[in-house]
Amino acid sequence: MKTDLRHAVNPSDVRKYNTDELRNAFLIEKIFVEDEINLVYSMYDRLIVGGAMPVKNELKLEAVDELKAGDFLERREIGIINIGGDAEIKAGGETIRLGHKEALYLGKGTTNVVFKSVEKNKPAKLYFNSAPAHHSYPSRKITIADGETVVLGSLESSNHRAVNKLLVNSVLQTCQLQMGMTELKPGSVWNTMPVHTHNRRMEAYFYFEVPEKQGICHFMGEPDETRHIWMKNEEAVLSPSWSIHSAAGTSNYTFIWGMAGENLDYSDMDVRTPDTLK
Repeated sequence: MKTDLRHAVNPSDVRKYNTDELRNAFLIEKIFVEDEINLVYSMYDRLIVGGAMPVKNELKLEAVDELKAGDFLERREIGIINIGGDAEIKAGGETIRLGHKEALYLGKGTTNVVFKSVEKNKPAKLYFNSAPAHHSYPSRKITIADGETVVLGSLESSNHRAVNKLLVNSVLQTCQLQMGMTELKPGSVWNTMPVHTHNRRMEAYFYFEVPEKQGICHFMGEPDETRHIWMKNEEAVLSPSWSIHSAAGTSNYTFIWGMAGENLDYSDMDVRTPDTLK
């Protein structure tokens, strides 16, 4: 397992960042590598962002040095969403089959977590977020049908999208982690518009199903001092609590959002309309 440690930065400093500094602080380019688990340990609410791509081998989720723990989930919870072929996930003595775009929540204290692809020629791609946990809640698999789906926006405003709430407190109990998946309809490119911030929690976005040769322009920064990061398919970006998080693609796409912090109320947002941004 390979770990990248990212420190939190002051928004006043970000105003002075050049392109490389901005990308080094917030962009996560390497999520999926064959037969590896890669993760970023972020100091924003200590969220871990990572990916596992088992092909020839099974991959065990082990504690990294930064955790100072005997097991990865000794003091943590984790949410996993599969964007590849079918996976088998062993967790706490149980084996769960996770299909394409299905989610799995594993609670604090779950041991012996192992990832495996059902078919080597159709490997699983397991994207995950993990946050500190104070209580052990039951592990549970969630399909799109099990979650809550809300259709927002319109084609006229280029943001017609389906927001699939999967690992959220209205669907299952978690300590602080929340995850879901938003699918842009053909002809729409904007997500999370109007934009918002939420000082009660941070967020991470993972973009996928971005067509070849197309890109995502992710917008971040303070509402009065915005910045942007150009992203490719299957890359993630960290969003501090003080930052907006929105994007426009050169095509429609799908992204997974994950949040950690003190408030589980999904609607807790400080909204800024487009005409107020700078």
